[in-house]
Amino acid sequence: MFDSLKRLFKTAQAETNAAIDKFQDPIKMAEQGIRDLKSDLSSSLQALAEVKATLIGNQKRLKEAKDQAADYEKKAMLLLQKAQQGNMELVEAERLATEALNKKEESMQQATRLAADIQNQEQLISNLESKIKKLKAQINSWEGEMTILKARAKTAKASKKINKHLAKIDSNGTITMLERMKERVDEDESLSQAYEDVGSIDTSIDNEIDKALSSGAHPNASASLEEMKKKLGMTQ
Repeated sequence: MFDSLKRLFKTAQAETNAAIDKFQDPIKMAEQGIRDLKSDLSSSLQALAEVKATLIGNQKRLKEAKDQAADYEKKAMLLLQKAQQGNMELVEAERLATEALNKKEESMQQATRLAADIQNQEQLISNLESKIKKLKAQINSWEGEMTILKARAKTAKASKKINKHLAKIDSNGTITMLERMKERVDEDESLSQAYEDVGSIDTSIDNEIDKALSSGAHPNASASLEEMKKKLGMTQ
């Protein structure tokens, strides 16, 4: 029973992952990945700055501890010299010199601890700087690839759209439709010419009839002129 449920769960999980891969936008996912890397880079830079600040502070404290140890050693020497010169009781000088040397030892121990911390911090800084450098290079590389991939994706999408439209075009049907249109235009042009010819026939017949009736119906201008001259006695 348990094995059956386990197989069923794995099958459902595989189908869910497949659905996610199908519907998620790879470009948006990649862009989100780059944003996450930049966030990691920002956190790493902040951590590096904090470690460097601690290192600077420890370096200052190390110098102070060394200077303090040297100062206590110098004071112990001065106390013994003062007792040697008779300006101070030897017992008191030795007591104070011992206290000064104890202080010197404490300062030296502190300096030793600080030196160890500084060494660890310098190693940590070196590792962080190396990782940050690699992370920056990776981000720059991925951003360059992302620019190229986005351009390719845009071109592929446009090509896919065009090819999809071309695939739906019925070239044979379009050619047939154009041929039918051409035939229809030819028929309309022929019919228009026929109507024009029929109209011109009626007009030609009327012209012929009018011409026949007018021919010989009136004397010409020369005959009329001679008749008028006779009446006026202008002819010899």
